[in-house]
Amino acid sequence: MVKRQLPNPSEIFELMKFKKFELDSRKRRLDSALTIEDLRTIAKRRTPAAAFDYTDGAAEGEISMERSVQAFEDIEFHPSILNDVSQVDTTTQILGGSSAMPFGIAPTGFTRLMQTEGEIAGASAAGAAGLPFTLSTLGTTSIEDVKKVNPNGRNWFQLYVMRQREISYGLVERAAAAGYDTLFFTVDTPIAGARLRDSRNGFSIPPQLSPKTVLNAIPRPWWWWDFLTTETLQFASLSETGGTVGELLNSAMDPSIDFDDLATIRKMWPGKLAIKGVQTVADARKLADLGVDAIVLSNHGGRQLDRAPVPFELLPSVAKEVGQDLEIIVDTGIRNGADIVASMALGADFALIGRAYLYGLMAGGREGVDRTIAILSEQVERTMKLLQVSNVSELNPSHVTQLRRFSRDGQLDGVETDAGTETP
Repeated sequence: MVKRQLPNPSEIFELMKFKKFELDSRKRRLDSALTIEDLRTIAKRRTPAAAFDYTDGAAEGEISMERSVQAFEDIEFHPSILNDVSQVDTTTQILGGSSAMPFGIAPTGFTRLMQTEGEIAGASAAGAAGLPFTLSTLGTTSIEDVKKVNPNGRNWFQLYVMRQREISYGLVERAAAAGYDTLFFTVDTPIAGARLRDSRNGFSIPPQLSPKTVLNAIPRPWWWWDFLTTETLQFASLSETGGTVGELLNSAMDPSIDFDDLATIRKMWPGKLAIKGVQTVADARKLADLGVDAIVLSNHGGRQLDRAPVPFELLPSVAKEVGQDLEIIVDTGIRNGADIVASMALGADFALIGRAYLYGLMAGGREGVDRTIAILSEQVERTMKLLQVSNVSELNPSHVTQLRRFSRDGQLDGVETDAGTETP
């Protein structure tokens, strides 16, 4: 028989302690975010559709983006046992320097349109966390101002080679003079991809007001207040700021760029050189033979050629081919620290986050970016501990299996073929 007694009020209150109410609304909503998806939900609630969809969307049917996210979900981890993981070292050496985590912030355009703190929030948060920050040619904060807010951190610059080559050359010189240590030469944007969400939203710089735009903005007055009471939005590196996003990209990009342009930029740039937008093993091999320092496996977040290769799926083949010859960085589809750990295990030296960073920015400015970094960092460390790996360098292909939904010949994995066997 269970002996029963009247509850002691003091014991009840000892067991039931109420959480202190947080008066700071920004901190309250950010503290409630436990995942990048939580930050995305907050960002969507607080940001007008045109700005949010520019971040969240991709090209045409958005197939490449969806596949890239799905590829990280379709993995299986294989943890070790009985390894001491009371201390885990997440630091990584990349492009001649150190990073506190195996990821950094990717270049993003129009960033202050997402939230007015823009690249200032991203660079200062990255610097405080000991991570590299990459500024885009289409950034809305100047090369020099990013350096001011991140004077002791690692700043990288992403370059588009434009029709007017002198503009690009000038940006290279400015980035070198400001002390940026790495240049990302982007090769996957001869023209702009067909970003249909932007076209449907009439997305442009400056924003084009329509009845639909105004109605969508009514429940988001804080965004408009920030936008209208801060410095005028403009491209810090470009003089032309009118027209739709696609028109701007098409005027800035040049479909005639080739390996001669790469050679020219390489001669100009004194630091490390990474080629961003590599999507085949053959091109990775060619760039390794040319002696570049790193490649970024990227389909531009699915924002250029839809149905392009998924970088994470391409990673093992590229690592096998050129992993000893140059450093491999991967982006697109990363939403969890486990995605980053899986990338390191399959041969990447580093990862870049784009949308995940912008979701945090839209959710809460600089503090939101801090929250993005904190969430991913906690997930990286927890995943490593559960895999029982104490150092990033210990991660290897034995820790991860990629579970493919489709084989390369178009057959569904696990479905019987005409011969009565299963595809590998």
